[in-house]
Amino acid sequence: MHIAPQLDGGQSALWNGPAGRAWVAMQEVLDRMFEPFAQVLLDAATREPARRVLDVGCGAGGTTLALAGRLGSHGDCLGVDVSEPLVALARARARETGAQVGFTCADAETHAFEPESFDLVVSRFGVMFFGDPVRAFANLRRAARDGAALRLVAWRSPLENSFMTAAERAVAALLPPLAAATPNGPGQFAFADSARVHAILAQSGWIDIEIRRLDRDCTFAERDLLPYLTQMGSLGRALPGLDASTRERVIEAARAAFQPYVHGPDVRFTAACWQVDARASSVREHA
Repeated sequence: MHIAPQLDGGQSALWNGPAGRAWVAMQEVLDRMFEPFAQVLLDAATREPARRVLDVGCGAGGTTLALAGRLGSHGDCLGVDVSEPLVALARARARETGAQVGFTCADAETHAFEPESFDLVVSRFGVMFFGDPVRAFANLRRAARDGAALRLVAWRSPLENSFMTAAERAVAALLPPLAAATPNGPGQFAFADSARVHAILAQSGWIDIEIRRLDRDCTFAERDLLPYLTQMGSLGRALPGLDASTRERVIEAARAAFQPYVHGPDVRFTAACWQVDARASSVREHA
């Protein structure tokens, strides 16, 4: 399978604009929600003889900080993200905790990492936004030592993640049509096709590729549901442009759509993802 590059769809502007600001505002909620996936990456750091770890698409740094805590004084962790607001928050959190961890605001697709310097590369929902994923993973391969481990968590299809699409479906009749997603283009579900993910990694210098279904139950407080649905995703970006009456109807419809996920004081849903594991090939023609 040949993987054609896609335009980045304005990902840098998005993550340095409304999406980045929303993730900063919802950092504590999102860290709790996605904590089961952070554990998957922490397990990789424990299993591997990792001393230098790269966290791709680190966001506000929750996973990077947890990795640094797991590795202790013998480890060295670097988080990289294209979003300046999120990296600023990650650095502030590191200062507050005194964690020995670094954060770089850069595009991992093109950033000049120190060659052959990492023995573990991880990502929690951070690799689906590359315009040219083969180029990006080849760049990450250059940053990895021969035999270094790669572990990713990425979303499967939107059909399998009804919680993540509930708001858009509920308000579709109340809003102008949203721009259709480009097939396989950068975005939340860009890695839904496991065969495509396998091809991306194989073409960029990774071997021993294993892709398995990873379903985890996620939870956050019901009191945070309204802030979540009014700030996150395409609905969160659309609401500021609506008149007060339409905004009220949209929020009411969206909130009703999430009622099946409300269980007393908690919101619960199952996230359908891929766990992707691979190793850096020693064959240098991929570099």
